[in-house]
Amino acid sequence: MDVVMIDAGGANIGSVRYALERLGVRAELSADPVRIAAADRVILPGVGAAGAGMARLRELDLVDLVRGLKQPLLGICLGMQLLFDASDENDTECLGLIPGRVRRMPSAPGLRIPHMGWNGLQVERDDPLLAGIADGAQAYFVHGYAAPPGDYTLASATHGEPFSAVVRRGRCWGAQFHPERSAAVGARLLGNFLSERLA
Repeated sequence: MDVVMIDAGGANIGSVRYALERLGVRAELSADPVRIAAADRVILPGVGAAGAGMARLRELDLVDLVRGLKQPLLGICLGMQLLFDASDENDTECLGLIPGRVRRMPSAPGLRIPHMGWNGLQVERDDPLLAGIADGAQAYFVHGYAAPPGDYTLASATHGEPFSAVVRRGRCWGAQFHPERSAAVGARLLGNFLSERLA
């Protein structure tokens, strides 16, 4: 399995790569359009702000490439948010691969924003990416913005209000949580992404 991670400057790149190595896959980090387009699987990791993430993709001239990929694509954390049309964070236009807008998570008394820590997944619909992941399984989140649940939500979580934890549209999947920090649940999700069933 030839896996490439897009070098979009995310701080989670090393930990995602290590998580994949534990599954027996050595993922290459690349900003080369030819290399990315040739991969069997592409991962868009990301930690930070939507504006900076999209600016990095534009600087590398990768926006149209990512939009046109034919193979399975997985966005992680900010990488998932960039798959949507837009984000409230700096009013950023994103990749437009999944309809919808990422919103700032609402604050409330006793509710910590950014949302940091373990949270249960509510499985909304079956998908090969979620095979073997039970309803209520715990995953690790770090984020202050989130996509509301919608037609493309595979699993949701709740922190004050429900939000999309895993999404899919066609060949594009996204995980708002960090699979590389989510123990067995994260390893299962990454393993499912690498599975031939997803092709």
